[in-house]
Amino acid sequence: MVPFSFGGHALVALAQGALFWPARRALLVADLHFEKASWFARGGQMLPPYDSIATLADLTALVAATDAVETWCLGDSFHDIDGCDRLPPRAQDVLRGLTAATRWTWITGNHDRTILDRCGGEVVDEIVVDGLMLRHEAEPDERRPELSGHFHPKLRLRVRGKLVSRRCFVATERKLILPAFGALTGGLDVDHPEIRRATGPDAEALVPVDQRMLRFPIAA
Repeated sequence: MVPFSFGGHALVALAQGALFWPARRALLVADLHFEKASWFARGGQMLPPYDSIATLADLTALVAATDAVETWCLGDSFHDIDGCDRLPPRAQDVLRGLTAATRWTWITGNHDRTILDRCGGEVVDEIVVDGLMLRHEAEPDERRPELSGHFHPKLRLRVRGKLVSRRCFVATERKLILPAFGALTGGLDVDHPEIRRATGPDAEALVPVDQRMLRFPIAA
């Protein structure tokens, strides 16, 4: 857990790829992509069907560890509009328990914009919370401090001759993009043109490690 400041608020970056907002006791995650494996299975690409349960287990642990009273999911929580219906009964029970345990808000994303039943919680397209804009995909022209997801940013470095990749946050003075939290989510290199377009210049990759925030200028 690494404290840092963004948009005039004290936040905590978690190594699991989530944010904690102490003043609100709020947990923020992005891109859960529930039932991604079953979506691929429908097209004939068979993957182990345990991604939703694994993601829910990690999320349950973080809610308990942070003692959160609010949970904000920044879009693409389900991989497709039928993903909620495909959740196994065990996963639905876990999710309904989570949405009942905190004030739970789903922000819609490009994958899950029209889902109606999400096993509880409130659904919004985007929202301003204490001066921070929460939405799924960063708006390049947004002037307010903004939290978003969508891009699944990953930092790739060569360390001792080996290529190392890990999820990371991407930050500028006004934008903070969260990594994907889901167990079965790929990643986009932080220097990808789409991330650069969304953030503009001077973006950094942030990696919380051992109570420290490692910062890597993306231009480098």
